Formats: sequence, C-alpha cells, structure tokens
Amino acid sequence: MAAAPSTIIMPVENQVREMDAKILLSCVAAERGYPVLIGSRAYIHFKTASIPRGVYMAKSMKTRSIRMFKLLNQTGHDILAWDEEGLLREPDEIYHRWRLSSVAMQRIAYLTTWGEDNARAFRSFDGYKSTPIKLTGNPRIDLLRPELCEFYRPEAEAIRERYGAFILINTNFSKVNHYYAELGELKQAVEGKKPGKAEPFDIGKGRHKLAIFEHFQKMLPVFCDAFADHTVILRPHPSESHQTWLDVAKDHPNLIVTNDGNVHPWLMAAKAVVANGCTTLVESAILGTAGINYEPEAVDEYDFAIVSNVSRRVSTLDELLKTTRLIVDGEMGPLDYATRKAALEPHIEALEGRLAADRMIDVLDEAGYREKQPPAPPLGEHLNGWYRTKTRALEKRINMYKPGHRNNISLHDHRYPGITAEEMSGIIDRFRQLLDRFHGLKVKKHSKHLYWIYK
Repeated sequence: MAAAPSTIIMPVENQVREMDAKILLSCVAAERGYPVLIGSRAYIHFKTASIPRGVYMAKSMKTRSIRMFKLLNQTGHDILAWDEEGLLREPDEIYHRWRLSSVAMQRIAYLTTWGEDNARAFRSFDGYKSTPIKLTGNPRIDLLRPELCEFYRPEAEAIRERYGAFILINTNFSKVNHYYAELGELKQAVEGKKPGKAEPFDIGKGRHKLAIFEHFQKMLPVFCDAFADHTVILRPHPSESHQTWLDVAKDHPNLIVTNDGNVHPWLMAAKAVVANGCTTLVESAILGTAGINYEPEAVDEYDFAIVSNVSRRVSTLDELLKTTRLIVDGEMGPLDYATRKAALEPHIEALEGRLAADRMIDVLDEAGYREKQPPAPPLGEHLNGWYRTKTRALEKRINMYKPGHRNNISLHDHRYPGITAEEMSGIIDRFRQLLDRFHGLKVKKHSKHLYWIYK
C-alpha cells in the first residue's frame, strides 16, 4: 500500500491580504496530489492535533510562535516558514529582534524567502543555524504578474464602475493606530506603556510613525478638497482602526474609507496610489500603476529604500497635490519600467519565469513530502503535544470572549470575515481559466472557517 502524501496546512490570518495568494499556493499543492487544509489560522490551530501529519506553512517565526511550533512538531507536523513582513524591513539588528526567534527557527524544516536580500537577512541572524533557505519569491507577487493579474480585472472594473475616477490612499499605521489601541506596539513604546524596557530604536520609530500619522491626518482634508472632482478611497491596514479616517469622511463626501477585498484590484483601478513606506507601493510598481510615496518627514533609519526607489517621491503637501494632479490628468505616469525592475530584483524572486507558488511546492517535492508524511513522533511526545494543543485551544477560545484581548473574536472577525466553499471554488475556477491548470480540484468544508482543497 502506497504511503499517504503529507497534508499541507495553510493558515490565513489577514484574509483580504493573504487569502487569494494562499488559495493559489494551495491549488499548486493539490494539483501535485497533496491534500490541503486552508482557513483561519486561529481555527487551524484548534485542530492541528487531529490533522493527518504534514507540513504547516508558517508566515512568521517570532517569539510568539515558539509554543505553537513546538506543539506542531510534537503532533507530527514539519514546518516550512517564510516572513510575510520580510520584504519591507528595518535594519538587520532591529529586524532580527522584532521578527525572528532562534528558538522558533530551530523548529523549522525549510525557510523560503521573498528574494536574495531577505535570504541574506536570515543568514546574518545569530540564531540561524543550518535550516535550508530557498529563494522562491512570494505567491502574493504571482498575482501581479501578467499571467495572473487579469484575475482581478472583474473586481477592478466593478470598483471603477462604482466609484468612477478615484485616487487610492493606503495607510499602514497599525503599530500606532491599532484596532485595539493597547496593541499598538510602537505607540506603547513612545508612551512608556510597553512591557519591559523600551528600546531606543522602538521609541524613535514610534515617534517617526506617529509624526507621519499626524501628517496624513492634516493632509487628508486638504487632499479631498483639492480633488473634489475625484473620489478618494482610503484603505487602512487590516489591523488598523478606521475611526480617525471616518471622522474626516464626515465632512468630505468624496472620501470613502473601506477595507473591502484584496488591495490588488483597487491598485489596478486607481488613477494613482498615495502611501508612505507601504508594500502597496511596491505592488503598484509591479502592476504599473503610478505610486506616490508621501514623505513629509524622511529618516533613512526608519524608512524603506525600496519604496522610495519604485515610487514618485514628494516631501510637501504642495508637491503631493501637484504630482497627483499631473498623474490623474495623464501628464505623468509611474517611473519607467527599467528603473522599477532594477530596484525590485534584489528583493523579489520570481518576477518572471516559474511562479513563486510552484517554486515553494518544489521545495516540498524535493524533500519527499509528496511520497510520505513526516515521521510519527514517539508516543509519549505525541500524547503530550495532543494534550497541550487541546489545552491551548481551550485557552484561546476563552480569550475570544475577553474584551480587548488580542485573541478577541471581534478582532479575529475583523481580520478574517470568512469565505464560503462556493466563493473559494469560484476563485479556483478563475485561476483555472487564466492558467489552464487545476482541473479537477475540489473544495470541501472541514469545519468552521476551514476547507479541504484536493484532487
């Protein structure tokens, strides 16, 4: 009897940002014969003790991951990990402290990266030992490539039909303007409320981020008045509070604050994109939409060079208004393609050639996971992991009903509103039509917020 392939466990935390790319990655895995369980990260964690042994696809490896990674290993799962925030990073020393845990990293079987610069940052980490590093790229970028960007065309056209000519403003102030104020890490550091000693960089970065946040608040009413002939769409970060922006919208009927759907169709439909140090400006550069990096205060230590290098840079409100007007009137476009490509290539693998999703599943194939599951752990270790996984699940379910807790159900539902089997099948159908692949894949509900994708 042939050995069963490994189960691919695909957790999703921020649905609007991650889901489409992870469905694509799941389709590539299922096409090759892997059963894939995809859905809410929190709800996947409730079930890991009872999922057939396989590979958990982790998007971070912070200190907060240590407990779950240990439980995954104890219940027979290996871990392939990448850093979803590894594209725009602080200096190495700070990035290592903020995003990487040597203890968590030791439990990872394989690391994949956005590109060479991300790989270099992993290798320079003191806690990195010998985990194989694979330069694969990220499936989020696959969705911006010519083969797949038409996936978003129907949504882009519907958005344009609904809002007409619009300018998109993206904000990323969750660390100083979090959905729950007490979870804004950098604001806490500035105010001296963060547990433990606040590091000087954190305080400086927090002050810088708060200053930019204040500039955006001052800019927005003036911007809306200057472009009264356009709709202004403001999309906050998925974990950011909307209230500050909604307050401005009360007095400016052309301002719409929304976080609906994936950002990519909004980038396609927009006349111009305005942001500060945001991944959406990198995504705009790949799509060819004109992006403006508004830098009312610029500090090399705190800002991200890649964003400035692929965008139109402006430092004053007057420059912002003039540059945006030139773009929406068709007199100025994005930076030329050669300039954008040169800035992107050191940071992003798989801009061309095989998809990042294919390259990531290649890593699993080469490791033999398609032919077999990870070895079963010793019985005592498995029982211990099973018990602790169930105990953790109970704790998390209780915390879902504690107001203000980071595991609160309202925050979960804000970041993961849910998707139906029919909606997921519809997404797969569109991938099938564009790529002429994924024929015969099925979607089946596993439990609340969780689905199997299989062949």
